[in-house]
Amino acid sequence: MDYRQIIPCIYLNNGLAVKSLHDRSKVSEDPVGLASYFENHGADAILIFDFSVNDAGHEKNLKIIKGISHTVDIPLIGAGNVKRAEDIKKLLYAGCCTAALNFSKPDNIELAKEVSKRFGREKIAASVADISELEAGESEIKNYIGLVLLINEDKLAETDAWFKDHCSDNSNPMSVDLIPLLEKETLHEAAAVLRTYDIAGIAGGVLDSSADGFMDFKRQCKGLGIPVNTFESKISWEELKKDDNGLIPVIAQDYKSGEVLMLAYMNEQAFNKTLDTGKMTYWSRSRNELWTKGDTSGNYQFVKSLTADCDQDAILAKVLQIGVACHTGARSCFFNEMINREYSDSNPLKVFEDEYATIVDRRDHPKEGSYTNYLFDKGIDKILKKVGEECTEIIVAAKNPDPEELKYEIADWLYHAMVLMVEKGVTWEDVTKEIVNR
Repeated sequence: MDYRQIIPCIYLNNGLAVKSLHDRSKVSEDPVGLASYFENHGADAILIFDFSVNDAGHEKNLKIIKGISHTVDIPLIGAGNVKRAEDIKKLLYAGCCTAALNFSKPDNIELAKEVSKRFGREKIAASVADISELEAGESEIKNYIGLVLLINEDKLAETDAWFKDHCSDNSNPMSVDLIPLLEKETLHEAAAVLRTYDIAGIAGGVLDSSADGFMDFKRQCKGLGIPVNTFESKISWEELKKDDNGLIPVIAQDYKSGEVLMLAYMNEQAFNKTLDTGKMTYWSRSRNELWTKGDTSGNYQFVKSLTADCDQDAILAKVLQIGVACHTGARSCFFNEMINREYSDSNPLKVFEDEYATIVDRRDHPKEGSYTNYLFDKGIDKILKKVGEECTEIIVAAKNPDPEELKYEIADWLYHAMVLMVEKGVTWEDVTKEIVNR
């Protein structure tokens, strides 16, 4: 990674986001919403600490982490309550890209090799407080750890020096990133840390209470020559072809579903503000003024990508749409149907999502005589029996030279697998994210 990461923290305690390990006062009753807010305002990843004190609290926090992973696209780093390999697996299965071992515990140091070989060192982090823990786990860090979290910023200078001495030699097959957890009071102090030390990024501290300032902070860092992940266009405004009024049309599209949401226009000021803030900003031709979508309605559009067309006279913006896009209250501005010739929409993901939604609807609104409801009424054992039977029928059909039977059996199995997914609360997004993470 060629830029420094800006990573806010979420500290979970009994289902709430709290201020820190030392201050358990409530920050938010909605940790999932807080995570989404961090992502939308420029965070590069989120570090999540589990402060639960019993198994029930731990399971509750794992469900919250899973909810966060469903909502955000940026990487999650999970830490806390890791005592065995199974705990690492639970964090990764909940959606964390990386899970941290506390190296103040000798058993966790010994665990590093096992979990690294099982899940890959890029998924394993070590949290340390001082040099003694680095020295105790030196071999494991150099061979089985991809990331070190320093939770005591007072030890940053000596930790940085230790890394230069021990983790920069040719014998280390993979570089180990260092990210300190800061408690600095100002963004200026945080920027000074990034300028001074050879680290992969910073986490926590003042960042937790300054979500609105993430993009501003990144611009400050950029001005100081610190490489950070900001919105920078590969095509300048001057290179785009504008109309006689200096405007260019912008089509906003939902970044996941591909649904076309609206058409608006940008001038140079709107274009630059969009890049600065990560929020879609347009020029109103009727009001003759700049407007950031959502400032009045709350229906913000957070930028995922901007792409110019072949002539560079139009922009396609893929966005995360909060709420609705249209001022009428419709999801999309494009709802006045003019012509509609029958056609088959065979987009695989849409087909699966539509079928999944139908199964959910059957579960929530049972219909007499429904086979789907029959399966739900019979319970998990019946569903599993059918999934197993359909697997066997796929194997039998595969021996037949005619592929038609195989297609039928696979479709049958997928239906029953989706019933199982709904029964267990697993979505297609869960499955596709797991495939991507592999």
